[in-house]
Amino acid sequence: MPTLEHNALVEMFREDPELAPRLLATLFHVEVPPHASVAVVESSLDQLIPVEFRADLVLELRDANGSLVLAIVIEVQRDVDPDKKFSWPTYVTVVRAKKRCGTVVLVVAPDPDVAAWAAESINLGLGLGNVEPLVLGPAVVPEITDPADAEKDAELAVLSAVAHGNGPNGLTVVQAALVALGRLDQEHAMVYFQLIWNGLREPMRRALEALVMERQIEGEATFPPFVQKLIDRGKLEGMREGKLEGMREGKLEGKREALLRLLARAGIVLDENASARIQACTDIATLDRWIDNVLGAKTATEVLS
Repeated sequence: MPTLEHNALVEMFREDPELAPRLLATLFHVEVPPHASVAVVESSLDQLIPVEFRADLVLELRDANGSLVLAIVIEVQRDVDPDKKFSWPTYVTVVRAKKRCGTVVLVVAPDPDVAAWAAESINLGLGLGNVEPLVLGPAVVPEITDPADAEKDAELAVLSAVAHGNGPNGLTVVQAALVALGRLDQEHAMVYFQLIWNGLREPMRRALEALVMERQIEGEATFPPFVQKLIDRGKLEGMREGKLEGMREGKLEGKREALLRLLARAGIVLDENASARIQACTDIATLDRWIDNVLGAKTATEVLS
């Protein structure tokens, strides 16, 4: 059954049909045919066989004369599904035969493992033909950390937050996306926020909750008003007005997570005592100092000095 996340991603491309060809050109460096319009068409692909194939979305690109120049079949894939390796080639051949134009499959796969699976070439038989899905996953979607860049393309900023929200720069990526949501109408912004929120793991959720609460207390309106309203109404898990201790713990957990990620990237191995010190630390300034110490350090002792 389609989830909110699945439907939200499909609607993103339905609401802004030009998004797909734009991403093909900018992220995949594909030479998209010159076109004057992009339109959503039917997604059911009926054939003269007792089977119905239904794609998530089909887009048609037409030139200034109204001639079809390209069809894009969009599929949102959140899990590995071996059946799709048979249906995706069907989408390409049926749409190509019906529309009499070039056809590609664009798979939106936020999970890195699913994206890697989806990007595998599909051999049609005896190595005589292949279908190559174009996969919009974490390896292709850039990390957008600058709010100014995010505001230029809010949809791409949302995709960036979905793909990289749990990574080393996750909190910064999500912050940029939240700022970008401020230029959208509230209905779409709230759906996209829920899409981002549902994809965050617990440590990053706590860090984001702490950050938003901190900004609210300090009177810094850096996020869209609806985010503040959601907090005021208690719709974010663990968020309650006046619970500063919860905010502080969330911030501490975010700092610990950042420190551990930096240590792992630096190849610094922690023994049990070092790990225990980090988990037991309740001083934000100390954690900040340890994070700074990672640069140039070779041992855990140097970091935790």
